[in-house]
Amino acid sequence: MATRSAHTNVSVKPGPAVAAATDFPIVGIGASAGGLDAFEQFFRNMPTDSGMAFVLVSHLDPDHDSLLTEILQRTTSMPVVQVVDQMRVEPNCVYAIPPNHDLNIFHGALQLTARDTPSGTRMVIDTFLRALAEDQGSKAIGIILSGTGGDGTQGLHAIRAAGGITLVQEPSTAKYDGMPSSAIQAGNAMFVLPVEQMPAQLLNRSSVHPQKEPPASENQSSGLNRILMLLRSTTGHDFAQYKQSTIGRRIERRMAMHNIEDMEIYARYAKEHPAEVQLLFKELLINVTSFFRDAEAFAILKQDILPLLFEGKPEGYVFRVWVAGCASGEEAYSIAMLLREYGSESGKQFKVQLYSTDLDEDAIAVARAGIYPAAIAQDIAPERLQRFFDKHEVGYRVKKELREMVVFAIQNVIKDPPFTKLDLLCCRNLMIYLGPELQHRLIPTFHYSLKSGGVLFLSPSESIGNHPELFTPLNRKWKFYRATHSLTSTRAVMYGGVVWSGGTHLKEPAAMTPQIKEINFAELTKRALLQSFAPASVVTDLQGNILFVHGDTGKYLRPAPGHATLNVIEMARDGLQLELRTAIDKAKLGEPTLSKEVAIKDHEDFLSVSFTLRPLHEANTEGQLLLLSFQDVAHSVVSNSRSKSAQASREKRRIDELERELAYAKESQQTYIEEVQATSEEFQSANEELQSTNEELQSTNEELETSQEELQSVNEELITVNAELQGKIELLTRYQNDMKNLLDCTSIATIFLDQHLNIQRYTREATKVYRLVASDQGRALGDIRSNIVADDLLPDAQAVLDSLIPREREVRITTGETYLLRIQPYRTLDNVIAGVVLTLTDITQRILAEATAEAARKLAEGIVNTVREPLIVLDAALHVVSASDSFYCCFNTTPEETVGKLIYELGNHQWDIPTLRSLLEHILPNNPGFEGFLVEHDFPEIGHCRMMLNARRIVSEHGETQRILLAMERVPNS
Repeated sequence: MATRSAHTNVSVKPGPAVAAATDFPIVGIGASAGGLDAFEQFFRNMPTDSGMAFVLVSHLDPDHDSLLTEILQRTTSMPVVQVVDQMRVEPNCVYAIPPNHDLNIFHGALQLTARDTPSGTRMVIDTFLRALAEDQGSKAIGIILSGTGGDGTQGLHAIRAAGGITLVQEPSTAKYDGMPSSAIQAGNAMFVLPVEQMPAQLLNRSSVHPQKEPPASENQSSGLNRILMLLRSTTGHDFAQYKQSTIGRRIERRMAMHNIEDMEIYARYAKEHPAEVQLLFKELLINVTSFFRDAEAFAILKQDILPLLFEGKPEGYVFRVWVAGCASGEEAYSIAMLLREYGSESGKQFKVQLYSTDLDEDAIAVARAGIYPAAIAQDIAPERLQRFFDKHEVGYRVKKELREMVVFAIQNVIKDPPFTKLDLLCCRNLMIYLGPELQHRLIPTFHYSLKSGGVLFLSPSESIGNHPELFTPLNRKWKFYRATHSLTSTRAVMYGGVVWSGGTHLKEPAAMTPQIKEINFAELTKRALLQSFAPASVVTDLQGNILFVHGDTGKYLRPAPGHATLNVIEMARDGLQLELRTAIDKAKLGEPTLSKEVAIKDHEDFLSVSFTLRPLHEANTEGQLLLLSFQDVAHSVVSNSRSKSAQASREKRRIDELERELAYAKESQQTYIEEVQATSEEFQSANEELQSTNEELQSTNEELETSQEELQSVNEELITVNAELQGKIELLTRYQNDMKNLLDCTSIATIFLDQHLNIQRYTREATKVYRLVASDQGRALGDIRSNIVADDLLPDAQAVLDSLIPREREVRITTGETYLLRIQPYRTLDNVIAGVVLTLTDITQRILAEATAEAARKLAEGIVNTVREPLIVLDAALHVVSASDSFYCCFNTTPEETVGKLIYELGNHQWDIPTLRSLLEHILPNNPGFEGFLVEHDFPEIGHCRMMLNARRIVSEHGETQRILLAMERVPNS
């Protein structure tokens, strides 16, 4: 694709990528609908020597060439070029993405990828900004301008997390505020400004000038310590052992936003403004994640690691996973998807307990909601999107079945107790922000959390450090480690290597004496009491489906005949079902059942049992779980075959009556149960039909949303093309105005004809030659009456059109004027012949002047020829212009031998007389003339001759010699 540039000193050829990130900031600017005006405003206010490079990414029509470079080149004197593959980025240059391509950057070289996907929602801005953040780090700058949708939001998040600068156009000043509003609502905008104010902000905040070295003065160190103490006292979290370089950059960025250069001053400012402490805390929480980040690593997890972990596991095995430092949940949901896929593909039946934790409360809220922008489609395969996500107004939402697999919680992995007995622990890109001491302490904690043989999954930038005895590497590239059986981590936990508490300053003990914290005692005590004294219990949902079993419940529950079920009512033994059903119905209304005593049948005997049913009110349950506990009331067994002879007749009759009533009640109860079950089945059938209808409607809705996205994308592209065309139209209008004024002002009659010799355009002067009116445009020239005398121009015009050879001649019109006619082909910029152009220049005055001059010349010649003495006319170079007849006669020569010759060359150099040469070359140039100059010379034709010479120099108005008149008079010899 051609690259346009008006500057010859700028290379636009692709070159090899540089070895590292550039030493100047690169500004990625994203825009969509309405972005052209915003681009122009931006570059009108950006100096040409800012030291920054600018890469423009916008939604373009894939089927048309972009005019963006041409339009912006009129706005800025910086070179504006269209990107070609592997083009190196240079400062003070502007680069524009070409249509139908995705743009990336690697080591400072722009990389193009042709897009082969169909038209629809494409996050080209997110793609480039994320690549820019990864490639340039803190030198990356991201700007989002006018546009619809949410493209660019994730890209700004990546740049901000990398330590770069992010700016967003003030939505009220944008033609379309969708993209700016999306970025602002996501919290990714450091500065929200009108476009015209952005260049000044960039010049103040960018890294154009060398970055400051980390503070080394005592004052700066004191300020940093005060800031960290303020964070600890306000938020409860200690960042003292995090990497100081990362902490310092984040603090300096907050300082720059307030124009503060000294950390001590910023510490005072933060203390006086509590909200700033919270903002700084959010700044320090680095939430950089994505679905299936490092796709190859997740492929290995599914193909190699999960089969290894499930090897030999029984049906119904509870697979426990912990994702530590989960940020906004993408990684946790990625693992949940892999587990679902593995279960479906392997046919294994297992349960999953997946815990996902992070320090950032806002990030956890996002993870629980499971709502993500449309840009995630770049990271997730289409089949996974369809299976695990629903379309949402802002993008996608994780389906409920997947959200219910994951339990999200706020946790400080450094000081809070870990989850234990894990099969898989995923902690990626967390330890890279921690200091060596914290990293050293975390690895034993992770080993303590895992079962023997469990797997630790780290990022490529992390490792197990100095603890090779705790893990066996499974994949060194993607950092999968298998926990070995070792007491080292347990001793580290028990004896101070890892201690979980609310404190922030942890110290190693002087001796290896047990220092188990109070919370560990409490945990151990709870476990022991539960095992020894807690009654047999089950946890169910509101429908009675069993979720968890504690203790031996065999005396109270047994598998129900028929289709396998875990419903506690269907599994309840005879005598317990009715009361249990009633208790569950009450529990749904929030009413617990305490110590309800019933008699249940155990084989041939009856057992007196008391049960308690109450809702569980814990985090994340929202009262959706029930706890059912059983306890024996008496252990004596009452025989059913007791001797009837010992009973009185009255008691026997009473027992028979009660048994009949009981039988009737049981029969009625069974009928009621069957009716309820039948009704329930009908409801279930209707519900399934409704679900099927809902799925169809949802599928239709998804198709409509997809069509809407495609239409929106096409609309954005059309808006961009329209803006470019509008700029082109304005330029053409300017050219048209220039052309009109030129044609109106010119005194040359001009007529433009097409290939059929029809009139296309003419000047006002042409109406003197042809009787033209405005309505004649489009008519054949031959249909218009001409004022040319006895002449027809059409054959000449057709000849020029056929031969492409211009023609020129003079013509006269009926009013007496004479015109010089020129006919030449009409060529377009593409060198296509589209007709002919006739120009008629009025030369009447020139003809008259020439006639007057000719008459004067003849008059002068007549006068000269009447003079008896020889007379010759010379030009300034002493060449003969003319001579009188007496000269030719006297010196026996002809005009052919005389005119045009140098006077000294006449007659075989007979006039090359030294005296005459001196007269003409030295005396005459300094005098207007001379008279009576006597010359004697021997002429070959006439012999010795004495002549009296008279000369007159004729000069121009500027004093320059134009002609020399030289008269010769023969003097008789004495």
